[in-house]
Amino acid sequence: MADASPVTGIPATLIPGDGIGPEVTQSVVAVMEVLGSPFAWDVQLGGMAAIAVGGDPLPKATLDSIRRTGLALKGPLTTPVGGGFRSVNVRLREEFHLYANLRPARTLIPGGRYENIDLVIVRENLEGLYVAFEHYIPIGDDPHAVAMSSGVNTRDGSRRIAEFAFDYAARNGRKKVTIVHKANVLKALTGVFLETAQQVAEKYKDRVACDERIVDACAMQLVLNPWQFDVIVTTNLFGDILSDQAAGLVGGLGMAPGANIGLHAAIFEAVHGSAPDIAGKGIANPTSVLLAAAMMLEHVGLKDKRTALEHAIDQVLNVDQIRTGDLGGHATTLEYTTAIINRLKG
Repeated sequence: MADASPVTGIPATLIPGDGIGPEVTQSVVAVMEVLGSPFAWDVQLGGMAAIAVGGDPLPKATLDSIRRTGLALKGPLTTPVGGGFRSVNVRLREEFHLYANLRPARTLIPGGRYENIDLVIVRENLEGLYVAFEHYIPIGDDPHAVAMSSGVNTRDGSRRIAEFAFDYAARNGRKKVTIVHKANVLKALTGVFLETAQQVAEKYKDRVACDERIVDACAMQLVLNPWQFDVIVTTNLFGDILSDQAAGLVGGLGMAPGANIGLHAAIFEAVHGSAPDIAGKGIANPTSVLLAAAMMLEHVGLKDKRTALEHAIDQVLNVDQIRTGDLGGHATTLEYTTAIINRLKG
């Protein structure tokens, strides 16, 4: 096998992750070789695999690698329940100020409940209720008698994510951005987000249309008529929920990639879990992390390679009809990966 980390490649951190993570990220490494090995991988540990070695799900060596490369691809990481460990994903976002979470949802296999879905969720990543400024108030002998959580949205943070969303829409030929909020009830917390995003929208009004939705109405309309949406920009907690809902429109998390982008670093990821029940069986679907790698290619200016990879995936799924078990097929991870490689080779 050719060296997957040539000196000439763009330095990038690769975190295989837990469960099926090493299997699906190996699929990416193999596919990237056929695309000319655009990345020089620095492989680092994260999640349970890192705890087993050094007791920390996000070790210093991994953080140092990302600081050095400013670019990473990661498989699913497991944060252990209990034991005082914070979410690895949240720690990564905070450590590298990855303020924008980009989650496209596009129909890859026709014939499902919804056809021709093509929308993008832009989620603010560092503020809001999801950050979890939480504490308990003890009463009597109950130390957890009262649970409290505070959310913080800032004008600067709201402006930054709104500008990211409208700029993304303008650069990618998108026609509309929908601002999603709960300003009818959370008048301060999401009111500042709505107000600021509408101010940003004014700068783009000649290029990108804008409307707004209350989050519960948006969730309903995503089910009733998802085609009315193009780009959705929203706060951290709402974006967490709506991005998974959007993935459900196109077949689930196994078909959905994600990107976390900041000023000085970008981390691309499979958004599904580590699926320990099928780990090591060679049947995992690598589509999510392959699509994340495709986004990563465009991020570094290799849009033609992204297009080639996405086209190969489409052809394998819909022309060759080679699919893993979760998609109704019988292909192993290796067979599916090999089919994509063959398509890329022409």
